[in-house]
Amino acid sequence: MGPAADRGLPLSRRLALGGVATGALMLALPRSAHAGAQIEEPLIDSVRNALSAAIHSSSPPKPEFQDTASRLAYLRWLGEMSQRLKRKVADHQERIELLQTVWYESRRAGLDVSLVLGLIQVESNFRKWAISSAGARGLMQVMPFWTRVIGDGDPNQLFKMQPNLRFGCVILRHYLDRERGDLFLTLGRYNGSRGRAPYPDAVFSNQRLWAFQDRTAD
Repeated sequence: MGPAADRGLPLSRRLALGGVATGALMLALPRSAHAGAQIEEPLIDSVRNALSAAIHSSSPPKPEFQDTASRLAYLRWLGEMSQRLKRKVADHQERIELLQTVWYESRRAGLDVSLVLGLIQVESNFRKWAISSAGARGLMQVMPFWTRVIGDGDPNQLFKMQPNLRFGCVILRHYLDRERGDLFLTLGRYNGSRGRAPYPDAVFSNQRLWAFQDRTAD
């Protein structure tokens, strides 16, 4: 499993950004998103097969716990994050389902949950119908070419919560491995702006909003 939900990653090389940059709002149409675009790159067969296997795993996004203490810690995290997310996702059931799936997919990919939540806030501001000017879709703003490269070829699935989060976390993990653990370069690659600071710094800044300290466990 990946890092615990309340464990923050090092926050380095960041700018103090006030809020989240969002795209223009369009009535009766999906809202634009503040996202770049992952760049399609050649993948060797072993990497493509591994990514495809990760995407197609049938494991349900339901948390499982080895002991009661771990489950209670998760429930405290879930309750706190639900309150923080309430202003962006009003429906309680949708909010819980989203957080549960983010938690599961983040840990499944070995990613920090607060990092993924910060990325989602920057990319789509938690709007599952968001579309960027480059055509990236959904919560984690995944480019449609990924569904052809490692999926079933249907880009519409990227508007669905669980497939979008699965694709986004698997892709982010792939980039993190390629960049040998360098989060700054990883986030830039995810956004199609590798080596430039604004996007990684925005994600790091928003990650702080989702950090969780479980004081009850102290």
